[in-house]
Formats: sequence, structure tokens, C-alpha cells
Amino acid sequence: MPRTRWRSPSPICACRKRPHWELAAVFKYNGSQLNPSPWTEWQNANASTTFAGEESGHYNCQMKAGNWKTISSEQHFANRNLEVVRDRVQTPARPDPRPWTIVHRKPAVVVAPMTRDGKIILIHQERIPIRQAIWEMPSGQIDDHNPDEDTIKDTALREVREETGYELTPHGELISLGFYFSSPGFTDERGYFFLARPVQPCAEGPHRDEGESIVDCREFSVAEIRRMIADNEIRDANTLGICATLATRGLLSLAPS
Repeated sequence: MPRTRWRSPSPICACRKRPHWELAAVFKYNGSQLNPSPWTEWQNANASTTFAGEESGHYNCQMKAGNWKTISSEQHFANRNLEVVRDRVQTPARPDPRPWTIVHRKPAVVVAPMTRDGKIILIHQERIPIRQAIWEMPSGQIDDHNPDEDTIKDTALREVREETGYELTPHGELISLGFYFSSPGFTDERGYFFLARPVQPCAEGPHRDEGESIVDCREFSVAEIRRMIADNEIRDANTLGICATLATRGLLSLAPS
């Protein structure tokens, strides 16, 4: 597949009936040529999309569309962070088109920062949709819709610095733990898990985005993390997911002591 680059928004495409971001590479779409939206290029019946890092094996998120076919797509809302569409799709198991409302989101990173003594750093962040502040691992969206491996790693380290005020030590390592889909029933958002170890406080401290509301940041022992999960004090899906991944890889012990 040729490398692609993003261009500025184009006029409305007659095939999709809505504005889209052009790709420099041309895909097949329902038998006709067009440059699809980065949100939906993986839906194209004859296209194969490989996301960043396939060479290393850590970031391979290849999606072969196979017999998935988008019959129609109508945009309902879009901003810099997401796009809401109503698609009619033929699936390999269901030849009759199925309508589905989909939220397209940019990819994200979730990072578990670990100190020299094995403590995990969590942030306590206010989340407006649930009207609560909850404990979470540092995380954030990647600005590039189709990021390469370096962009993903740079974003992971930047989120740790900005949200916690910690950074990797000179001989620290950023370990890839694979990717996941946050809620595949309604969004195509994918996230990349990382373990950053060991980390140490930055000289300049945290530098948080204006839109964030992080009210606390603390180091927690593995025993404390285990208890918080058991007591339902950690309720963030990203954090629960990365903890499970760390445990299955032997990087974090969540078994009762």
C-alpha cells in the first residue's frame, strides 16, 4: 500500500454525500475511484489498511475489509475530535445492509508509568460526561489520524510528562503492550497500551492542557492498585484494560497476596 499524507478538507464528495479529508493514495469504493475519509478508509470493500509499526510487530493494526461493504454513509456531526455517521453496511455474515450509528475517533495512547520502586502513577481527573473525578492512567489522543511508530511513542511520553510531571529516566524504556478497541459497538477508536519504566519527576513539573481538569496525581503501590480495583475505586476502562494486560504479561501482579 502506498504511503499516504493528509490534505486539507475537500469539497463535498458526490459518492459519500459529505465532506471528507483526502488521502493522497486513491482507494476503490463501491466500484468507483475516490479519496476516502481517514475515519472510514478501512470500510472500503477492496482496500487493506495497515496502521503504523507493522514492521516491528508491535503496532500492527491491519484491517482487511474482505466482504464488508459500505452501501451508504451520512454524516450527522463532526469536530476536531470525532465524527458521527449513520452507515448502512453489508457484513460477511449478513448480506442484507444493516444501519449503524458510528462515532469515528482519533487513535489514543494509554500509559502505565512505573517508578524505580515499582509504584504506578495515577491521575485523578474530572470527567464531565459522568460528573465524577476518577482515577486513571495518563492517556490522550494522537493528533495524526494514521500515526507512525515514532509519533505514537512520542505522544505516549508527552502525555506522561504533561499529565503527571514524570518522565523516563535516561536509561528507561517504553514497552509496547499492543492495541485495543475502546468500545467497538459504537466507535472505531483504537488505543495503544504502554508501560514506561522507570520514570522520575520532571524538573519543570506537569504541563497540563487547558481543557483538562486533573485534581490530583499520586504514586500507588501494586497492592493499593489491586485493592482499588477490587473495591471498584478504579472504574476507568482504559486503566482496567492496561492493568489486565500488564498482569497477563507478568509485569504487574494483581493476584491476592
